[in-house]
Amino acid sequence: MKKAYLVTIIFFAAFSNVLTVQAQKKPNIIFILTDDQGYGDIGVFFQQQRQKSGNRSLPYELTPNLDKLAARGARFTQQYCNAPVCAPSRASLLTGVNQGNASVRDNQFDKEIENNHTIATVLKTAGYTTAAIGKWGLQGVKEDGPDWPAHPLKRGFDSFYGYMRHADGHEHYPAEGLYRGKKQVWDNYKNVAAGLDKCYTTDLWTSAAKKWITDYEKGEDANKPFLMYLAYDCPHAVIELPAKPYPAGGGLKGGLQWLGQPGHMINTAEGTIDSYMYPEYANATYDDDNDPKTPEKAWPETYKRYATATRRIDDAVDDIMQLLTDLKIDDNTLVVFTSDNGPSIESYLPASYVPNHPTFFGSYGPFDGIKRDCWEGGLRVPTIAAWNGHINAGKIINTPSMLSDWMATFADAAQIPVPARTDGVSLLPALTGKGKQQPGLVYSEYYESGKTPDFKEFEASRRGRKRDQMQMIRMGDLVGVRYAITSANDDFEIYNVVKDPKEVINLALKSGFEAIQAQMKTKVLQLRHADKEAPRPYDNVAIPASPAVGNIQPGLSWKFYQGNFPWVVSEQNLHADGKGVCSKLTVLKTENKAGLVCYEGFIKIPADGTYTFALQATGKAYLRLHEATLIDEDFGYLSGTELSQTLNLKAGLHPVKLYYLVSANTLPEIQLRLKPENSAWADVSDLGFYRAK
Repeated sequence: MKKAYLVTIIFFAAFSNVLTVQAQKKPNIIFILTDDQGYGDIGVFFQQQRQKSGNRSLPYELTPNLDKLAARGARFTQQYCNAPVCAPSRASLLTGVNQGNASVRDNQFDKEIENNHTIATVLKTAGYTTAAIGKWGLQGVKEDGPDWPAHPLKRGFDSFYGYMRHADGHEHYPAEGLYRGKKQVWDNYKNVAAGLDKCYTTDLWTSAAKKWITDYEKGEDANKPFLMYLAYDCPHAVIELPAKPYPAGGGLKGGLQWLGQPGHMINTAEGTIDSYMYPEYANATYDDDNDPKTPEKAWPETYKRYATATRRIDDAVDDIMQLLTDLKIDDNTLVVFTSDNGPSIESYLPASYVPNHPTFFGSYGPFDGIKRDCWEGGLRVPTIAAWNGHINAGKIINTPSMLSDWMATFADAAQIPVPARTDGVSLLPALTGKGKQQPGLVYSEYYESGKTPDFKEFEASRRGRKRDQMQMIRMGDLVGVRYAITSANDDFEIYNVVKDPKEVINLALKSGFEAIQAQMKTKVLQLRHADKEAPRPYDNVAIPASPAVGNIQPGLSWKFYQGNFPWVVSEQNLHADGKGVCSKLTVLKTENKAGLVCYEGFIKIPADGTYTFALQATGKAYLRLHEATLIDEDFGYLSGTELSQTLNLKAGLHPVKLYYLVSANTLPEIQLRLKPENSAWADVSDLGFYRAK
């Protein structure tokens, strides 16, 4: 590598940026994720509207405890999952990247989640103890037990208790395997399913969570904050019933309790499995023909089961909240509740119980679409956040956001910078009202060979609509949706989902929306990179250059952020200690001061074609082109190794952002090279950098 040109900088600011405001206590974090629970399944989001309507043809579910949680905290009305099916949705949540940059996409169940930053690795660095309980499904499919390459313990979690394989989550009695066969439950690397007789998984995961929290708060590490990822596998799929009523009370001495006795592991592991329904559902009736003069009919068995599964989760969340109060940690615990995607039509029950139609309760809310759809009903999720003393009671947050924003949010709450590869933004300003909320990116892509269901409640244009390659992007109040995509030139349907949440009026058919149509087609090419395991019809299309940028001048802008950062960090919430302009890609002589250099500008691509970028750094670095990850030399990077990436580009100016982590007592060196197809390598600096004045 050539010796880099050095620039000496005089710093006026003292060490200031890393782990600021240490006097503030870092909150415990409990992230509760349900499986296939629709936006409309929760009372405050939709079911209360049905209840208050008085219309007996509209049966409704009850979630009194989640409604209470929303009343004491905040409700997100416009939060989206990253993909409308569980594996990619959960992977994006855990890694903080959207589907345009993700390694788990489409229906890649059990695929190994990448060995990179996760919510757990980030918070461990901030001093947290981390635990995962419930459904995982991201472990890698080739090995078993301790050899799983992406076991939670190999992705930042200190402990794990739950289902490892995706399909195991389709059965809610692991020891009996009532409808889907016996399943394995793993306590770290040990299969403990043999002692779990009559353990309904919602109860099992909740009891395990309560035991972990209680033991932790009574242990020697109680002064350290904790992260718990509590991932339920209900109400998805088999829709089995609990064995008995939810135990009275809650918290430390009531509700669900861990007994630890094989064959009677928890206090609801008794009675008859798959038998208990909540009384308000067991004998429920409804006006099936919308005629009050005719006798009402009993709810079909499937929906009694579904409502019971939802209510069981509701009781479980309240049980955990009471435990936090009993342990006197409720004022310093941020609790988030949400779902991984929209509601499902899947039901693995005996034929007499099926099918499961989300239409019965309107589980998709005021939208069209279900699980595996990129309509709002498949992507909107019911998100609630509570943190006493920090989030005002009854707050409604209309900021568009995604599950992948929670990594940045938790890092912000933990007072640690988020990795630069993270696509999300911190939602802490929206939650607490402190600071300015930065806009985030709402984007999803997905492939499914089926069709949107032929529900009469859906708009005629999307009943039985072929899915195939799908894409969704949101810009302001406007959402662009494409189904059965064959090329990058396919038009988006465009809807104002604030005024038209059911996506009835396709604005793309009206005049005046030509510019936004073009912007959407351009944006979705610029914010993603191709993945050979999830091919798209637009993967090889040349990425458009930026439109006219205005006053462009030669040079590259840089800013220096002083600090002993644990990784290549994003500049979110950081204040620069130095800044300037350089004509070439330079590295900084920082007088033995560690920190981050962030270069930003444009590369001028001379002609349409295929280009290979190669980056080599002493230390660590990360490179974005537009909003897509181009080269990641951060987590696990071997210093001095050159990594490359090839892609197609249109001629013109393309924005780049290069992050470089500078270590004290190490001579920083970095080189970025570019090779056009059928041409020689050249230093990118020789092509010329440009910046907006």
